[in-house]
Amino acid sequence: MSIETLLNGESKNVEYKLTPPSRSINYTKTAVAFANGQGGCLVFGVEDQTLRVVGIAEDKVFTVMDSISDAIVNSCEPMIIPDITMHDVNGKTVIVAEIAPGLQRPYHIKSLGQEQGTFVRVAGTTRQADQPTIRELTIEGSSRSFDQVQCLGLSITEEDIETLCANLTKTAKDNAEDPAKVKTVTEKQLLQWGVLAEQDGRLVTTNAYAILTGNEAVRSVVQCGVFKGTTKAVFVDRREFVGTPQELIEESYQYVLRNIHMGARFKGVYRQDVYEIPPDAVRELIVNAIVHRSYIDHSSIQIAIYDDRLEITSPGRLPMGQTIERMKRGYSKIRNEALASAFEYMGYIEHWGSGILRVMQEVRDAGLPEPEFLGGDTDLRINIYRNGSETVSDDGIVTGLRRDSLSDDGIVTGLRRDSLSDDGIVEGATSKTSAAPNAAIAVVPSQKERILDALRKNASISISDAIRILGVQERQAQRILKSLIEEGSAVKIGAARATRYAEAKKRTELHE
Repeated sequence: MSIETLLNGESKNVEYKLTPPSRSINYTKTAVAFANGQGGCLVFGVEDQTLRVVGIAEDKVFTVMDSISDAIVNSCEPMIIPDITMHDVNGKTVIVAEIAPGLQRPYHIKSLGQEQGTFVRVAGTTRQADQPTIRELTIEGSSRSFDQVQCLGLSITEEDIETLCANLTKTAKDNAEDPAKVKTVTEKQLLQWGVLAEQDGRLVTTNAYAILTGNEAVRSVVQCGVFKGTTKAVFVDRREFVGTPQELIEESYQYVLRNIHMGARFKGVYRQDVYEIPPDAVRELIVNAIVHRSYIDHSSIQIAIYDDRLEITSPGRLPMGQTIERMKRGYSKIRNEALASAFEYMGYIEHWGSGILRVMQEVRDAGLPEPEFLGGDTDLRINIYRNGSETVSDDGIVTGLRRDSLSDDGIVTGLRRDSLSDDGIVEGATSKTSAAPNAAIAVVPSQKERILDALRKNASISISDAIRILGVQERQAQRILKSLIEEGSAVKIGAARATRYAEAKKRTELHE
């Protein structure tokens, strides 16, 4: 880091001291925090409030440098060896003590002990680490992944293993373009991932096993809420989801879709539902939060829907070596190795590190402001800002509905009439609570009806056509098509990538 950069002001990686304090702990604890984080520099001879370079007296420079080095080396454990240099700034000498990111975490002040003497940097300040952070640092220092550590007190049977293998395999096939190509998960695979471990010749569970089975031995909760305005002052609705990762993803994803605006784009005779925030981006961020959160931290993932934004908060500081800037450039740092492997197998993760890049591109393509990334010191928060109005496109959009309670047949039954016009058109809704007695009921074509309409107007459609028409994920489109086939309203033609779907009546007429 150049001296010019160092003098731009204090930050997460830079702290100023006018002179070395008489009590060395006033800067050695910052050295500990730098070693426990991304590293940083202590700059002596600069006034922090004014950025005025005062300098260190020339006849004391080398004495001060030695005292700083001795204080850091002798006070910290494991040992921290600073790189200390002096620089001339407009004829005045400043001393820079550079601390590299440490590999033997957690670092702490010897005299205070590990519990009281471990410090971290949070938004440009040095703070005492709490117990979850110390445990996270310990895991990082051991080069292990928390989810691959044995989960004490959780027993397992052969039947339990078979059930988990079956559930993971089913999810992978549901998410796969060609389910026939999905290999069945085996006990050996679970061992390779670190979901199971061997101890004294027997199989034991790891924390990843508890998470993947939704066992309460490892807390895994997603809290969702809708708020009036732009703060948490007024709750409109709240839900808390527990269960397996698959259940958490689906339930929280559907919750968001029910509570954001949805419009309809018409292209010719075809109608396509369009959400104000791209559904794929929403799903990607939820998956990212569940697989990469800190499970040492007992906080919940929080998904908050405000009037102006969707906010997703994932517990835990960024993993060692990861920064928000690197993440936005597509660099991946896996916190939970076993979970990441299982999620990749199940089709939730395509390529490690590519998810955030896809989210940013999808949000830009939707004409929304670039996602906002905040924190990283104690948790990670990602905001996607809403347009503030119903979706509008060049080729025509129907007024957007917030789908607070949309049933399978397309009837919205739980709207709060935020903006009900004289002709009974609901322009916005914010609550999952029941509608008032005189509230308007907005009727939109059901998903099945839209597919049937497309089948009547075309000889056949593909799964891609169905996804486009419905504006849903592939798995949901497959469920709807399967339901129509089971009802006898549609038929499946061909197999694999050549699969098409046609109206059952047309298929019969062709054979006649």
